[in-house]
Order: sequence, then structure tokens, then C-alpha cells
Amino acid sequence: MASTSNAIFQCTSSSSSSFEYDVFVSFRGEDTRNSFTAFLFEALKKQGIEAFKDDKDIRKGESIAPELIRAIEGSHVFLVVFSKDYASSTWCLRELAHIWNCIQTSPRLLLPIFYDVDPSQVRKQSGDYEKAFAQHQQSSRFQDKEIKTWREVLNHVASLSGWDIRNKQQHAVIEEIVQQIKNILGCKFSILPYDNLVGMESHFAKLSKLICLGPVNDVRVVGITGMGGIGKSTLGRALYERISYRFNSSCYIDDISKLYGLEGPLGVQKQLLSQSLKERNLEICNVSDGTILAWNRLANANALIVLDNVDQDKQLDMFTGSRNDLLRKRLGKGSIIIIISRDQQILKAHGVDVIYQVKPLNDNDALRLFCKKVFKNNYIMSDFEKLTYDVLSHCKGHPLAIEVVGSSLFDKDVLHWRSALTWLRENKSKSIMNVLRISFDQLEDTHKEIFLDIACFFNNDMVEYVKEVLDFRGFNPESGLLVLVDKSLITMDSRVIRMHDLLCDLGKYIVREKSPRKPWKWSRLWDVKDFLKVKSDNKAAENVEAIVLSKKSVILQTMRIDALSTMSSLKLLKFGYKNVGFQINFSGTLAKLSNELGYLSWIKYPFECLPPSFEPDKLVELRLPYSNIKQLWEGTKMPYILRVLISKDVYNSKRSACPLFFHQSLLL
Repeated sequence: MASTSNAIFQCTSSSSSSFEYDVFVSFRGEDTRNSFTAFLFEALKKQGIEAFKDDKDIRKGESIAPELIRAIEGSHVFLVVFSKDYASSTWCLRELAHIWNCIQTSPRLLLPIFYDVDPSQVRKQSGDYEKAFAQHQQSSRFQDKEIKTWREVLNHVASLSGWDIRNKQQHAVIEEIVQQIKNILGCKFSILPYDNLVGMESHFAKLSKLICLGPVNDVRVVGITGMGGIGKSTLGRALYERISYRFNSSCYIDDISKLYGLEGPLGVQKQLLSQSLKERNLEICNVSDGTILAWNRLANANALIVLDNVDQDKQLDMFTGSRNDLLRKRLGKGSIIIIISRDQQILKAHGVDVIYQVKPLNDNDALRLFCKKVFKNNYIMSDFEKLTYDVLSHCKGHPLAIEVVGSSLFDKDVLHWRSALTWLRENKSKSIMNVLRISFDQLEDTHKEIFLDIACFFNNDMVEYVKEVLDFRGFNPESGLLVLVDKSLITMDSRVIRMHDLLCDLGKYIVREKSPRKPWKWSRLWDVKDFLKVKSDNKAAENVEAIVLSKKSVILQTMRIDALSTMSSLKLLKFGYKNVGFQINFSGTLAKLSNELGYLSWIKYPFECLPPSFEPDKLVELRLPYSNIKQLWEGTKMPYILRVLISKDVYNSKRSACPLFFHQSLLL
């Protein structure tokens, strides 16, 4: 096996496809046709290696048949099985001479196998080979020049590195020979066009540092994770195609979740064993029998196993439950198990050695992929440059989004592009949303609420602040945020929470979907245009729990705020950000504010007092900078948990660990 380096992911042969046959086997039929050679051909076939078989009916007369000449010249690798009577066949000797001539004129590999004869006898033409040549010398059918050529070729070939299989287990040697052939053929087995897989080389370079393909003392288990549609499966398949030839057993199960759902663990076992053992129609009656069969048949195998789309712990129980489980205990050293899942917690729970997070494409790769899909080349066509970058800005390096949008714009004119881009800003592609939504649908209800809050309001916000708000909302953020991280729905460092823009789009899509034209029925509002549709006399606005209107796009809007009086469930209300030009002209009256409010932030609050009926019992933060307020409220109010108060003129905060009691005369 090769050492760990970027080179391990490169195809070892780029010209395999130019040959008609992978292997040509030269052998003496009477000696090995029904024994060693038969087993060798069967093993090559099981691994998908196409070998030309020199059937005896091709041999007619003394000269090599034209079919054999074509087969020899069209083969990539040559195996020569030397047996005691090999040299007795002038057919075999002429065949070998033609093979030798081919590897001199077109560099290819010739591998000798010494079946029941000493390599020195072949090299020196002694013993049985000496007797065979004595007969050839006595025959008048052969010229001395031809016999001399045969001797020279035998000497050369017998000096090459190969296998002396006398007194060895044939099964083990055949496995070694087949693996050597696979290594030579390399990525001949790949069905993926690597040139079209944009960004793969970058992933391979990074993975090569994580996956140990050299001598190791244990089975290596690697996790690949990332958000939906980011390219996990494409990477897993490409990696499998590129390195599987290095293993004597390999298996790729492309949808564990679906297979497990349809056929249970027994179906997964059958798939694993049938692919790894290259046997169809395996009869396995129950999981116990399957486990025992796997123990026996995969024992010490050098294997590559890829399990794609794992979304439940139980789907991996037979694979990587612990360091002493089935595969870690039974598979041979140097074996690799790759688990692909959106959920990092599943990977961690099953003892993966390392997790590789698939990130969005960089700008250059995103542009390359888009151009391939929409222009069918590697550059932007004239008149489309600005629109191209507008579309890519929408996709944010997400491969699935780039492919879907790019394909939909293929062969369309500029007017269609502009129309499509406008539509994308207002609406979302269902095919993209459906892929992204799988992770959301698997969340528990509380975690779904956290996801929606971040998607609608808190992307790129400070972790501490978001946790405070989510905690007030009753969503248990400490554990919930970690779940979203594990599900690849957010990233979070010590300061900031981030969510991919397409996932933000998904959250807003989910909030809208039940009543797309009736925002007063939504739980959250984030756009002024939607807020303006909420009528003051519509009681359905009681569903609204959070409003954050803070984008610069609201500049110079006129907004009636009567509807706020109907939102009795409102817990979060935020109009504008600090240092953002928030020039809204408010109209209407504010008769009530929800007593459920915990966070009230309103830049340039237009009134002189908060509504008289407002009870601040649950108020945590009150921010009213640059406002017209003169008095908070009439009478004495007791905001027991208020700890942030922002004055009307100076943007600062007053914090207290004790309850604050506000008299009617307290001014900001």
C-alpha cells in the first residue's frame, strides 16, 4: 500500500480505457486450465477485470491465430503461467515471443507466475524445459533463429519479478495477484468523469491528510458531513471510485437510510456482503446468520466500505458500535470505513477517527461549476457577466443550488435571466428547499423553533445575545444550538452564530408555507412588506411571536403600527439596529403591547409613553434610543427581571442584578 499523500488520490493509469482487455493470460491449457488458471480467471472476473481467455478452439495450426494477435496487442497487462510442460507447446512459446515484442514497443507490464516449476529452470531452460527444447531442436519445423528467440525471451521473462506459487495456498496467491492487477489498472474502475467534478481535487488534497492508506495498526473510520446538497455523496463516491482498487474488498451503500427503512438491518447486511464478496443472491435468513457470515468471510480482509446517508444511530450498530465491534475487530489492518451523514453526533457516537466537513465551493470553483451548467464551457459568455455574479451571490457556493439554477438558465436569453433572478429573490426553488429540509424535518420541535429563529432573525449575531433570547423564549439553547451544529445547520464559535443563506431561506420558506399570502398567520415577521399586510382588525395576528425589522431596505417606508395592538403573543419586537439608518415614518395608534414581551428594541420610538395597559413583568431588555419618549408609563410598574435599559439620547446600557422599580416620574 502507498503512503499517505496527495498522490494516493491520483489515478495510476489514465490510458486503461484505450485497451480492449485488461489482462492477457498465457498458459498451457493441459496443465492448468481446470485448476489454477480457472480459479484465476474467476477471481479476475469477480473484481470486474476483463481478461482474455485463450480458449483451445482458437488454436488451429502452427501459427498464432489472428484473434490471439489482436488480443495480445489489445491487452494492458500480461500474466504468464509457467508450468512444467509450458515450453513443450510451440504455440505458447510463439505467444510469449509476441507478448515480449509488444512490451518492448509499447511499455506494458508482464508478470510471471511459476506454477509447478522452479524459476531457474525457466530462465536456464533446464530440467523439463531442457527436454522440451531438445525436441524442438530435433524437429525440422523450427529454425534455429526462432528457437534462439524463445530461449532469450524465457530468460528475460523468468528474470522478472513475479510469483513462485509452489507449496503455497493458491487462494491467497490469487488474491495477491488480483490486487496487484487492480493497482496497475488503477482508476480504470472509475465510472466518474473527474474532469467534471468541480472542486474535488481540493477535497482529495485535504482528505489525503486525514485518511491513512499506508501501513496502520487499526481500521480507519472517517466521517464526512455537511449541510444538504453540499456535495457529501459526490465526494464519497468520487473518493470510493478513486481508491477502491487498492483494496481486495470494497462496498459502497449509497443510501443506508432508505435501505434500512425498506429492508431493515438484514437488507444492509446483504448489501454489504454481496458487494464485498462479489456474490449475488446471498441467502441470509436472519441478522445473526448475517453477522456470523460477515465474521467468517470478511475476517482480515483489506476492505474499503462507504456508508452513505446515515441518519440514525441504529443503522450503524453492526458497523462501528465500538472499538471491539464487528468491522473494527474483524477487518484487516489498513481497512477504511467512510460514513457520510448530515449529523455529526452520529459520527461521534460511533467512534469515527476524524470528521471531514464539506464546505461551500470557493468563488472560483462556484463560477466554474455554474459555467459548465449554464454555458457548457469554463467561461462567462458576453452580456451575462453581471447576472452571473448576481446568481452566484444568491447560491453562496452551494453546489446543488448552482446546478439547479444553472441548468434552468441554460440556453435562455438575458431577459429570461433577469426575470428568473427576480423570481428567485421572492420565491425559492422547491427542489433545493426539499433537499435542505430533510435535516430540519428530523429535528425535535424545540430545535425546529431555534432553527427558525436563527434563520429569520439571528444569522451572524452574537452567541451570548442569541442564547439569552432563545432562553427567554423557552427553547433551551445550550443543547439546542449544539444539535444544530451537529446537524450541519449552523456553525458557531465563541462569538458568532452563522447559518448559510440558503438555510436562512429555508427557515423563512417554512414559516411562510402554510399561509404564503397571509403573514398575520405566521409566527415570525422579518420584512416590512409582510408587516404592512397585517391589518389592525385581524385577530389572527395573535399567532405572531417575534418581529425583527432591521434591514436598510425599510428606509423611507411609512408603516402603520395598529396591528401591534392585536399581537398578544408577541415576545420579541425589534425595529432597527444601532447605527443603521432606519428612517420609518410611523402612523396609526399603539393601543396595546403584548405583556409577553421580553425584548423590546425600537429605534426612534414615535410616542411619548408606552401604552398604559402594558405590564413589563417579563421584560428583560428595553431599548428605545433616539426616541420621543418622555415617560415610560403611568403609575408604578415592576419589571422584576429588566436588566438592560437604553436611554433615548445616548446609546448605553444600565445593568443591575436586582429588580428595578420604575416610578411614573422616571424619564429616560
